[in-house]
This record gives sequence, structure tokens and C-alpha cells, in this order.
Amino acid sequence: MAVIQFQHVGRVFRQNGKEFVALKDINFEVGDREFVAVVGPSGCGKTTCMRMAAGLEHPTDGEVKVDSEIVTQPGPDRAVVFQQFALFPWKTVWDNIDFGLRSLRVDTEERKRRIEQIIALMGLGGYEQAFPHQLSGGMQQRVAIARAYVLDPKVLLMDEPFGALDAQTRVVMQEELVRLARKNPRTVLFITHAVEEAVYLADRIVVMSRRPGSIREIIDVKTVRETENWDAHTCIEDVMDLPSFVHLRTHVWKLLREQQLGDEH
Repeated sequence: MAVIQFQHVGRVFRQNGKEFVALKDINFEVGDREFVAVVGPSGCGKTTCMRMAAGLEHPTDGEVKVDSEIVTQPGPDRAVVFQQFALFPWKTVWDNIDFGLRSLRVDTEERKRRIEQIIALMGLGGYEQAFPHQLSGGMQQRVAIARAYVLDPKVLLMDEPFGALDAQTRVVMQEELVRLARKNPRTVLFITHAVEEAVYLADRIVVMSRRPGSIREIIDVKTVRETENWDAHTCIEDVMDLPSFVHLRTHVWKLLREQQLGDEH
């Protein structure tokens, strides 16, 4: 069943008296507990899609729906994780994670139970009273993800969440997200520039064209992953060496490369 639906979505921006089309006739769905990654050239409208699903922007044409309801504003059924960690610097790890629960007026005992559970799940034990400036970038992003997951949202929207991390930390966080997605699945719309990241994490990949952004192809990864049993490998490098992974990665890169060559000509 579709949880997120983009139905003939277009987005026109107006600036200094001029118009430019950012998105044109976007149609795709994200199923219940499905992980869909969106990749495409810079400026193709990937983040705009995520922001419309979050209710932070609105389409000029068409509709974005969550659970069959047209999205008009942000809501507690959708949690967002941005590239910049956006933690409250004056709050501890515990209090950062607790913030959304307090806003939703969850009772004290339930808040405590949920926070303890997500801290254990995200490997944050021992850091409960640390402040963001005392944590590495990877640990800060773990807190940001924990803060989103603890709300028990129906939908998780992630905009380049690992883009600000160094390469080694990024790999660790990708492995952690795979582990979390398998153990505690959510409906996820994941925006990224990184092709290998998309192939490793996603059930399906939406490949977008250059502006005006449109859908070039939607690629099924889950069937290949399950057939080839990628999850039997605990290390991302082992998965990336598999012929099936290399084939998918090459296919996505070819689609993106064709867009780049089109820009150059």
C-alpha cells in the first residue's frame, strides 16, 4: 500500500519577475515500510520533493499525499533528518531526543521508555548527558536520527543525512542505518547524491533528470538484494564488491552520466 504519493507534481519558482520550472510531472510512490532513495544531478529538485512530502513546500501542480491525505503542512506522522544535524547545542543528548516527545505531550514514563530504547538501538549509551559539541559528527547524526525515530513516525524523510560526514564515518552510518531499517523499519524517502549509498540502502531508487526535474527511471534494488542475500554480509565493502551491486551501481551512474553529457552539450 502506498504511504507517500507524488501525483503529477510540478513546481515553478518565481524570482525577480522570472519563472523557472524546477519539477515537471513527478509520479512515484513509497510503499508501507519501503525505503526509496532519490538521486539525480544537482539542482534537479530532489530536496524539493522531500520538502513537499514534509509539508515545508507546496507543489504548483499536482498533489503530494501521505496516507491518501493531501499534504498541506508538517505533521507528527512525518519526521525529518537534515544534512546539518540541527541539534539544540544547549541541550544534552537525552534532552535533544526528548524534545519532540515533550512537544507531543507524551507522559514521563513513556518518554523514558522510548528514549532508553532508542539510545540502546543507536549505540548512544554513556552519552546521555553529553552536549552536541562534545560529540563527533557521526555521533551527532546518530542523535538526530534517534530524535526522529523516537517519535515513532509513520514516515521518515532524510535529506542527505550523511553528506556532512567524512568518508569513514559515512560508511559506518550507512551500515547503522541498514541495521536500523531492518530491525525497526519505517517508510523512508531518502535524498542523496551518492550512488553507492542509494544502491546499498534503498529498496528502490528514483533516478531524476536534470532541471526541470522529471523521473528518468525507477530501479528495483530489493529483489536483487534479497535474491543475492546482500544482508548476509556485515561489511558494506563486501556488498559493494558483489557483481549484482556493481551492475546496479553502473546502471545508475550511466543514467546520471547521460544527464551530465546532455548539460555539457
